[in-house]
Amino acid sequence: MFIELGLTLLLLVAAYLVGSYLERRHFASIREREKSMRAYPVTTFETLPENWQVDASELVSGNVVVSLDYFKRVIAGLRSLVGGRVKTYEPLLDRARREAVLRMLTQARERGYDAVVNVRLETSRLANARGNGEGTAGVEMLAFGTAIKLDKH
Repeated sequence: MFIELGLTLLLLVAAYLVGSYLERRHFASIREREKSMRAYPVTTFETLPENWQVDASELVSGNVVVSLDYFKRVIAGLRSLVGGRVKTYEPLLDRARREAVLRMLTQARERGYDAVVNVRLETSRLANARGNGEGTAGVEMLAFGTAIKLDKH
């Protein structure tokens, strides 16, 4: 019994350490890519500034699926028993949102557009692999908007 309990605790600690390391690494990657996109105009406005003359436009999108590590799933499950704020999901949603927006912006830049307007976000929870609706395998985040090419004349 002690061996089983020790093994379970060891696996939980290992999942926590590996998951935390991967999450920190992903956040560092996001911060670096966000720095390179700082000068790229992105807005939720549907109406453009009067001095912007649009030459071309296209729908662009970026999506990502991010999952919690096992340790955080266990903590979230325990929290769901008593209710309240589930803090373990907040970094998950932050990472997913920022990653989806970065992927959308990368797509717009690669296609030669100058800005993205009317940006929207959609999210959905993904059920676990067992298919019984318990828990979650992760979250999908979709960012989409209208990429525009400005007339430089």
